[in-house]
Amino acid sequence: MTRSQDNAKRPFQDHPRSFERNRYVYPVVSRRAGGVSIGVNLNLDKVCNFGCVYCQVDRSEMGEREFVEIDRLAAELDRAIELVLSGELFAGPRFSQLPEPLRRLNDIALSGDGEPTTYRNFEQVVSVCADVRRRRGLDDLKIVLITNASMFHREHVRRGLELLDRNNGEIWAKLDAGTEDYYRLVARSAVPFSRILDNLQAAARVRPIVIQTLFMAVRGAGPDEAELRAYADRLSAIASSGGRIKLVQIHTVARPPAESWVAALPSETLEAIAAEVRARTGLEVAVFGG
Repeated sequence: MTRSQDNAKRPFQDHPRSFERNRYVYPVVSRRAGGVSIGVNLNLDKVCNFGCVYCQVDRSEMGEREFVEIDRLAAELDRAIELVLSGELFAGPRFSQLPEPLRRLNDIALSGDGEPTTYRNFEQVVSVCADVRRRRGLDDLKIVLITNASMFHREHVRRGLELLDRNNGEIWAKLDAGTEDYYRLVARSAVPFSRILDNLQAAARVRPIVIQTLFMAVRGAGPDEAELRAYADRLSAIASSGGRIKLVQIHTVARPPAESWVAALPSETLEAIAAEVRARTGLEVAVFGG
């Protein structure tokens, strides 16, 4: 691979959650968004209620526990948006090789080093993002919540989701398993699998949601046929209960995972999985390789 090819790939592979002197806000290039996503990290302490085997966050050294400085978050978010809109962002080395079609601001994404909805002032953060978006006159700019759906049953989170609904929000929710056993293997969480399924179903009945699924090779093997059937059945159950699934995103490991025995699946395997999911559910499925 030439150096220019390597530089062209790097914006997709490197998603550092640090930028300039910011604490909370970081721009990244998102393949799934098809442009620049302005990330908002609410979990500087790196605490998460999932311990996913594929997670790229280094939790060997935990960060500091703190309340988010709302005024600073707003200022950082406004500045990051200005860098993208002015084109100044693309003058720096990290984004200089980005192709022209991707030099667009796609969304503000609530994501980061842990589950964003575990932050106790989640609703307030959504409000701040909406206010910055409104002041900028960016009514079409999405606010995307990237989430494991574990906290949707909490009242303050429900209020935050309602704020998202009123501000061109979109939920990208994780569902990485079809069976209880595979969920426990992948997520390594004390949160019951049934709660995730119930929360996904309840959320999808209110608004269309995007399902994000990461399939991987675990000790050399991808999910077996029974697991894939169970996964497709979970999606169908959400839809048949009145839930709306806008899109299923199937992807794989793209950065160094938490466990050495986890690896990316080849693109042809992902495409075969996607074809099976489409056939079994009738849903729209998009594939993103490693």
